[in-house]
Amino acid sequence: MKNIISKKVQDMQPSGIRAFFDLVLGMKEVISLGVGEPDFVTPWQIREAGIYSLEEGFTSYTSNKGLYKLRLSISRDLKNRYGLKYSPEDEILITVGVSEGFDLSLRAIINPGDKVLIPSPGYVSYGPLTELAGGIPIYIDTKSDGFKLTAKLLEKFMHHYPKAIILNYPNNPTGVSYTKKELEKIKQVILKHKLICISDEIYADLTYDFAHTPFATLSGAKDRTIYLSGFSKSYAMTGWRVGFVCGTKEIIAAMTKIHQYTIMCVSITSQMAACEAIQTGRVCVEEMKREYKRRREFMFDNLNRLGLKCIKPDGAFYFFASVKKTGLNALDFAQRLLQEKKVAVVPGTAFGRGFDDYIRISYASSLDNLKEALNRIEVFLTKGGKGG
Repeated sequence: MKNIISKKVQDMQPSGIRAFFDLVLGMKEVISLGVGEPDFVTPWQIREAGIYSLEEGFTSYTSNKGLYKLRLSISRDLKNRYGLKYSPEDEILITVGVSEGFDLSLRAIINPGDKVLIPSPGYVSYGPLTELAGGIPIYIDTKSDGFKLTAKLLEKFMHHYPKAIILNYPNNPTGVSYTKKELEKIKQVILKHKLICISDEIYADLTYDFAHTPFATLSGAKDRTIYLSGFSKSYAMTGWRVGFVCGTKEIIAAMTKIHQYTIMCVSITSQMAACEAIQTGRVCVEEMKREYKRRREFMFDNLNRLGLKCIKPDGAFYFFASVKKTGLNALDFAQRLLQEKKVAVVPGTAFGRGFDDYIRISYASSLDNLKEALNRIEVFLTKGGKGG
């Protein structure tokens, strides 16, 4: 029985987010600022569309690629909002959230030993899924550049001869994003070295201070971009598990091959609800976005006041705050804060090596909860939340 489990899986570390939040289960009166999930309920008209589809008897499989109606809606939405053209016939695939789309992207393009560049800190699944696909993750520490990838920094990693790079903006866990001008500079390096850009833009609709620019809209970038997005964050539809991938016909065909053998198709109920989200959900998205922005301002001022220094996020709903002044490392800080004050945050080590001094704080929680959490954190810091 000793060798029954794949060595690759044996060597893989559990998710730093989920491993920590096993501690939260069963604890009472905990305020969770950890899980990256909207605190809003899916808007009613979207839920109703899912319910109505069941009442109408839509309970079958769909095409492996997903409902044509949904792919067409996504195609039209991207064209109307960004001028981005993808054919619903063969350039769009509906996936079980962006997570499956990301996994399929890697497995479709990676050969054993291919290098994949991953700006760090980054989402917890990027490295492990690269390894499962047979690739080798190469991490780019962005700490000294305000957690932003720059063209100059990217160029320094070309000696690894990477095949692909993962971009995630607005970023989880830092909330940083990129202007069109910044993306243009990064694009020049990507095109020069003929990299494939896997662009995870799930938080695109939650960009606060400037317009979001999809990487694929940049001149010359579309054919080298795998564009990932979905409904979980902006429409508060995490449990529905609907994402989508856009790319060239060749890449989408390759991804669909894997998808049809592993998943078959996304739940038809969820896809019907997603159709409604695109058609009528924009007003709700803007309302939620305004509330997130209000919370961002409140949290930014107060976290820095407490000495938990952080940059103001451009988007998403996270702060990546330094706990260096406390003298505690991130794991000890998070564990003690949870045990002593029942506030849950995520240690920065979940998002990459070298982030022992950081914690991720989600503000996808009510303003009342955020106020109470900050009160508890302040007491924690004042009455002994420091390392010796």
